[in-house]
Formats: sequence, structure tokens, C-alpha cells
Amino acid sequence: MTSLSHITDWVFDLDNTLYPRECNLFAQIDRLITSYVMDVTRLEFEEARLLQKTYYRDFGTTLNGLMHRHEIDPDHFLNTVHAIDYSPVAAHPDLMAAIRALPGRKFILTNGDTGHARSVLGRLGDANLFENVYDIRSMTFVPKPHRQAYEGFFKHHDIDPQRAIMFDDLEKNLVVPHEMGMATVQVVAGEDFTHDQVEPWEIGRSTGPHVHYVTSDLAGFLRNLD
Repeated sequence: MTSLSHITDWVFDLDNTLYPRECNLFAQIDRLITSYVMDVTRLEFEEARLLQKTYYRDFGTTLNGLMHRHEIDPDHFLNTVHAIDYSPVAAHPDLMAAIRALPGRKFILTNGDTGHARSVLGRLGDANLFENVYDIRSMTFVPKPHRQAYEGFFKHHDIDPQRAIMFDDLEKNLVVPHEMGMATVQVVAGEDFTHDQVEPWEIGRSTGPHVHYVTSDLAGFLRNLD
């Protein structure tokens, strides 16, 4: 792809996309999810963590796996795992300005919830920048990368995928957008990023046809669009 001049709807994931993975905000959530899995399953830490990552990989979110296999209350889960310290997210006026300058509508499509998204956006510098936060409740708890999540979002906001672009840190979440005609951007961590809570597939950079662009500098990418 050589130009994004046709784009009218700009769709952003939240976690590890609008803020850098290196700030380790999601690591707090990740630890709370492990504790939640331990409480639900009565497994020890290592077994619970393995199950958590398996659900995350296979169901799109650990929450979706827990709902299917253990019939948990999703609201209780979301309230529990988002009880975190948001101070690691630094203000990013350059990114906010770059998004604000984009021609057209701006949305967040997140497997988290709206309260969490508003907390992150407040730290970044503009809680009202986006037209809508389409969250896991809006998806009726069927998360990305399932096609239903995207189709419901497009229908709700009357979005033509052929004139939209998706930014996400997980390459698997870009497969369906690509298939439906969206432009896609994988937002990645720096080359040297490692973390003992992060599996290799979570930070892998794809060279597949479903990823049109890769960037570790979202603000710079947006500023330099044709």
C-alpha cells in the first residue's frame, strides 16, 4: 500500500497500541488476571498462568475463555483486573495532536472496557479525542480477533471497511480487518523489548499479507502519512 489518502475512519486498539508496551501498564492487568484465574480454578501460579495464556491465545481474551469454561461474571472480572495504577502512562501530546489532525472519524476498538480506556486516555492527554470507545461490552463479550466483533463495530458506526484503517499491537487482530478490506498497521514494541510476563507471540512482528505497515512509533507514523 502506498497511500492512505482514502481513509475516512481511523480505528485504534488501546492497550500496548496508544501507549508503549515498554511502560508495562498491561503487566499490572496481566498479574491480576493470573490471580483471578488462580481464584477461579484453584490452580497454583504456574498452572494458572499457562491456562491464562492458553485462553488468551485461543479465545481472544482470557475473559472469553473463563466465560466459556467457568461461567464467570464478566463485570466482576473487568472491575477486578482494571483496579490498577495508571501513573506509568505518560502524557503524549505529540500523539494526541497527530490523531486529532487525522481527516475523518477516530474510534477505539478494545477488548478492555470503556472505564479503562477513559483512564488511559486521560493520562495520554485527551479523554474526549475519540468519537466512541467500542469496548468488550459493546462486543457482547465476543472479542477481537473474532469476526463478529468487527462486524458489530462496523454496523454500529456505519463504517465502510474499504475506507478504514486498523491499528493494533497483536498481528492476529489484523487478520479479519485485512480480509474485510481495511488497511492495517501493527504497532510494535522496540526491538530490544523483553518481559517475563509476555509470550513471544504477543510481541511478534508479522510479515504476513494481513499486516500492511509495522511501526514502533505511532505518533511518527501518523505525522508522516501521505
